[in-house]
Amino acid sequence: MSTIGRENVAHLENVEAPGSMLTHTAARSLAVLRIATGFVFLWAFLDKTFGFGYATPSARAWINGGSPTKGFLGSLESGPFVDTFHSMAGNPVVDWLFMLGLLGIGVALIAGIGLRIGAVATALMMAFMWVAEWPLASGSSNPIVDYHVIYGLAAAVLALTYAGHTWGLGRLWAKLPLVQRNRWLI
Repeated sequence: MSTIGRENVAHLENVEAPGSMLTHTAARSLAVLRIATGFVFLWAFLDKTFGFGYATPSARAWINGGSPTKGFLGSLESGPFVDTFHSMAGNPVVDWLFMLGLLGIGVALIAGIGLRIGAVATALMMAFMWVAEWPLASGSSNPIVDYHVIYGLAAAVLALTYAGHTWGLGRLWAKLPLVQRNRWLI
């Protein structure tokens, strides 16, 4: 993949489709999308951890003994898996996995590193949350494509376009010997 400006072309990486190009404006737009999407996840982590009073009041913050999953999973009302998700609400293992997922996805997207792993993690988390909310039930604004699907797709596009190379640490990350040996870590 290459970025192309008015005067020069810089290769981001050798990819399967040589000749594919992004303009500088497109690369910057993807970087803005990457950072903004990452901030959605990082903010959710911070608010649930410290209870800033937006989605999570201070009294229910994780550091104050609250459960980051109890409110969401405990309040689900429909779907074939509602009982399963209710039983998971407040489970410390589920809380830790959820919070580590939010933090990892947020940091990966904002920093522009590990975007492939971040995209898979985002897709999995969003798929579980989509199933948990079960938008196929009546009363949903869109039974198929909601914000969970959009976040998952956005993370995939960001990983596939090397969006971490622009205004991120993606180039440096890709040069690490560990990443050079294990390209799936990009």
